[in-house]
Amino acid sequence: MQDEDSQPPAESQAASEIGANADGADEMVALGQLVHSADRLGGMVVRSAQVRKVLKSVSQLSPYKATVLISGESGTGKELIARALHTLGPVPNGPFVTLNCSNLVESLAESQLFGHVRGAFTDARDESQGYFRSANGGTLFLDEIGELPLKLQPKLLRSVETHEVQPVGSSHCYKVNLRLVAATNRDLRAMVKAGTFRDDLYFRMSAAAIFIPPLRERREAIPAFIGYFIEQYNRLFGKAVSEISRAAIDILCTYEWPGNVRELSNAIESAVILSENGRIVVTDLPEQVVDGTGAELLNPQSQPPASDHERAPIAHNPPPIDFGTEPLGFLLDDVIKKTLVRSLEETEGNRRRAADLLGVSRSTLYRMLTRYGLGENPHRLSIIQPRI
Repeated sequence: MQDEDSQPPAESQAASEIGANADGADEMVALGQLVHSADRLGGMVVRSAQVRKVLKSVSQLSPYKATVLISGESGTGKELIARALHTLGPVPNGPFVTLNCSNLVESLAESQLFGHVRGAFTDARDESQGYFRSANGGTLFLDEIGELPLKLQPKLLRSVETHEVQPVGSSHCYKVNLRLVAATNRDLRAMVKAGTFRDDLYFRMSAAAIFIPPLRERREAIPAFIGYFIEQYNRLFGKAVSEISRAAIDILCTYEWPGNVRELSNAIESAVILSENGRIVVTDLPEQVVDGTGAELLNPQSQPPASDHERAPIAHNPPPIDFGTEPLGFLLDDVIKKTLVRSLEETEGNRRRAADLLGVSRSTLYRMLTRYGLGENPHRLSIIQPRI
């Protein structure tokens, strides 16, 4: 296993995943080249150094019933990590109970968590165990813990510390033997400062913490995810997709993925459904992914700093073209074709930057490339192979 310091940059590493060759003869990438490029654990694709560190934390924490807080953006796979902690823990055959705290009804939240006795309140016609007692002997996963009502937080803290719950309307406390795992996509420390999350509960929950990095910070894993999801949706929809174009992989590897792995899964699901002849091409991808417009959903503060190369200003007009000895009566199509070629040369094959250079959307750029016979193989244009 390579350590983080010995790994090549994410873009070049992702390119190696699809077996790029020097002559660029192949426009399509076989599914087999993608699916064997990473390890898998349950529904997780393990390729990046960051995720290997996450799994190391899982293996270290899983034997113990310590409370674990998992943080990360929406769609990064927090529930998969929670299930891994349960499966690798001391009671893998016990119940795994999930509660999304954003679904709690504030007036009934205490009852939902800790249960109630018959007649405890209006409509309490039967006794309820609540989520804590339902998870006894297993794991209780509290998703979106940052949405937990403030007035309920001290009661949750007491249950975490004493391992017992008191149902609403009852004078009796019940012992519970479970592991508590919580997850959040919010900044709980900022919530503590704002007074919307109790500091004592935060410190108790975060004693053992796991952070899952966003997909845009581990792009080297994207080709393996692509292969994994193609396989998954082939089975689900009875499709037989066996190839995907290099240009489609280029787009998928450079898009910012504000919705992370979940958004990538949805994009591949759509592409598999729309695919023809057993292959995925650029036009099968969602328009917001091709155009890059979905990335506007990202909080600018959460985006990684741009590299020096990306900071270079881009003029939104076509680059100059040297027509050499061509007659003045050249066709307009020739002008457009040369402009497309030069834009890709100027941007070293980066289609997103080429589209910016020309002042058009990426979907428009791809339609123009197809129309003028430039297709999806950049090597026809005698330019540097796109970095993915």
